[in-house]
Amino acid sequence: MCHMSACAFLSYVSIVFMKLVPLQPIKSRPQFLKIATLSVVFCGSVVGGNISLRYLPVSFNQAVGATTPFFTALFAYLMTFKREAWVTYAALVPVVAGVVIASGGEPGFHWFGFIMCLSATAARAFKSVLQGILLSSEGYNSFIFISSSSALPHFFVHFSAYREKLNSMNLLLYMSPIAVLVLVPAVLIMEPNVLEVILSLGKQHRYMWLLLFINSTMAYSANLSNFLVTKHTSALTLQVLGNAKGAVAVVISILLFRNPVTVVGIGGYTMTVLGVVAYGEAKRRFR
Repeated sequence: MCHMSACAFLSYVSIVFMKLVPLQPIKSRPQFLKIATLSVVFCGSVVGGNISLRYLPVSFNQAVGATTPFFTALFAYLMTFKREAWVTYAALVPVVAGVVIASGGEPGFHWFGFIMCLSATAARAFKSVLQGILLSSEGYNSFIFISSSSALPHFFVHFSAYREKLNSMNLLLYMSPIAVLVLVPAVLIMEPNVLEVILSLGKQHRYMWLLLFINSTMAYSANLSNFLVTKHTSALTLQVLGNAKGAVAVVISILLFRNPVTVVGIGGYTMTVLGVVAYGEAKRRFR
């Protein structure tokens, strides 16, 4: 909720006061419904992922999350009829398999946790495709005026088109407040003592409020970057890069914290990185 509040506030400041991009109004009810759906699905994907971590090991959670590119390709085809070259789909195999292999071991299994994790993964893929539609789609509205006379009928058809395309910052501006409205009742129901806890933490740690502000600001930057990547590439590319992010995080954690790593883990993430490279080359050649 803090993250979405920061996104709403910083987007408003950037657009209205700093005028980094022009303010784009919502032009139709279907467009608003798409934005509202994006907000609800976004909240569901994050909350579902957090709930699944109560029941599943992180390794298994990550393994299931690695299938996001598959769901993204599926939703992209079902919603936009967009198909990639078969070579591009083939490159997804090592991208997904690498993370699954790197997770390693036989993780504990819990049906409810698995369902929540799989639902969150599918929701994350659906969100990526939907935000891609909002960032690049055009909507058309038609008006037909028919007139006739006793002598000779005349038919006049007038089509009026409007663009529903939003830039990344405006989409974040409209999406964030809806997400806050969805999350506020969820917070009050699922975390009834949250205000007491946060005030107590603020008294115990003098930098807590500053850290929370920095954290929320970084969330704004992350979500904005997320939208920009989707707009300039595709929803599928975004999720492939998400898997690559896991590999990069492992390398950084090893360098910074000297975390132990297994040969299987190195092999799995190497496969993921090579799959990302192959995916990028396939997209370039078979555009």
